[in-house]
Amino acid sequence: MSVAFLVYVALIVVPFLRRKPAPVGDPDAFTWHFFVPCRDEEAVIRETVRYLRTTFRRTHVWVVDDDSDDRTARVVRSVWRRNGGYDTNLHLVERKRPDARTGKGDALNAAYHELDDWLPPGVDRDEVVVVVVDADGRPARNCLEVCAAGHLFGDAKIGAVQLDVRMSNVRTRPPGRTWFARAFGLKLAQLQDLEFRTAIAAIQTSRGFTGTISMGGNGPFTRLSALDSIAGAERRPWRGSLLEDFELGVHLLTTGWRTGFTPDSHVAQEGLYSLRRFLVQRTRWGQGTMQCSRYLRRIWDSPHVSTSGAAEMMYYLAQPWLQLLGSLLYPVPFLLLLVTTAGDPAQVWTWFTGGAWILFAIYGSFGLLPFVVWGPIYQLKCLRSKNIFRGVGLGLLYAAYSYTFYVTSWRALFRLVRRRNGWSKTRRNTEATAGVKVALDS
Repeated sequence: MSVAFLVYVALIVVPFLRRKPAPVGDPDAFTWHFFVPCRDEEAVIRETVRYLRTTFRRTHVWVVDDDSDDRTARVVRSVWRRNGGYDTNLHLVERKRPDARTGKGDALNAAYHELDDWLPPGVDRDEVVVVVVDADGRPARNCLEVCAAGHLFGDAKIGAVQLDVRMSNVRTRPPGRTWFARAFGLKLAQLQDLEFRTAIAAIQTSRGFTGTISMGGNGPFTRLSALDSIAGAERRPWRGSLLEDFELGVHLLTTGWRTGFTPDSHVAQEGLYSLRRFLVQRTRWGQGTMQCSRYLRRIWDSPHVSTSGAAEMMYYLAQPWLQLLGSLLYPVPFLLLLVTTAGDPAQVWTWFTGGAWILFAIYGSFGLLPFVVWGPIYQLKCLRSKNIFRGVGLGLLYAAYSYTFYVTSWRALFRLVRRRNGWSKTRRNTEATAGVKVALDS
């Protein structure tokens, strides 16, 4: 397992490092609609709406208030009323319980219905693009022209495009009671930035060769006609998985659409400072991946997905299960060594000094190198710094960071077994520091 993973990492590093910026297109060839699902987002939604409306003036912004307990809807209305008039490009979609708070996918479906009803008859739905942005999201100013490029939405076969994702607070030290808490929070945000801008971006780049580029929860652009093709009689493009973004990509790919990825533009979001909130978020992602395992047969049987593409998607869906297996298998050699040492310490010491330590060094290297390599790459490619020692240090921290996924995979499995499928909103950093209470699904 370790050797296979090491080879996999080597194969995705090269195309990632060799990629060059691509030409852009004309954003006026399309109409753009931002969907912003919100649940108790009073702390961030005002600035997000203002940013979207001032940066992308000709676009429409659809804010979905999922029956928030705070003032989210009121804040949006206050932005809507400006200068004695109304912003006709800003729309508020309000959901109420019991229909509300049933997941992000359902909130996006509500916006899809509102957009569908709002559009005039006869509009070319191939030229309408829906963009999902988190309530704290900041799409880069060049994102529309990048996505309008000939190799992306300029190609009629492309149904969706995913932007690169970055953390917006990697240089902002969080408030905290101690120096360690502040330093730990900042480093955790930086490691999330490293993960998305190197490892995940490299995986997405390599998926261009297998035709299996997946969508993310923040920054996916989807052609409206592509959403129509998978919506079905119930008009539900998003199907309710906790990993609704990957699920959307599966349906698009197996229906015959192609997907694209571009690191030439990005969407920025907050990196989490809290380890507890980080584990909750990744548990939800892991559980969503496990839920999407039900699409294995659909992927394998689809005539639109190549054999290599099906293998890549199946490998991705197997990740949380492999992490469960790995957490059981990887400690075995060390446990055997511990038991043997307790029985005959002298013999074990002789065996170890006779060269067996090399085996353990190789064993440990296979477990560390696939993660450590991203530290220097992040330092050189993203931070534009030649401090290789700091890069190696970041890589070692990223290796430790990645091992938290063994914990979240077990948590996801327990939630799956106990049928706890509720969608839990991740609290924003501003909510945590201000002490705002946010209700979470059980």
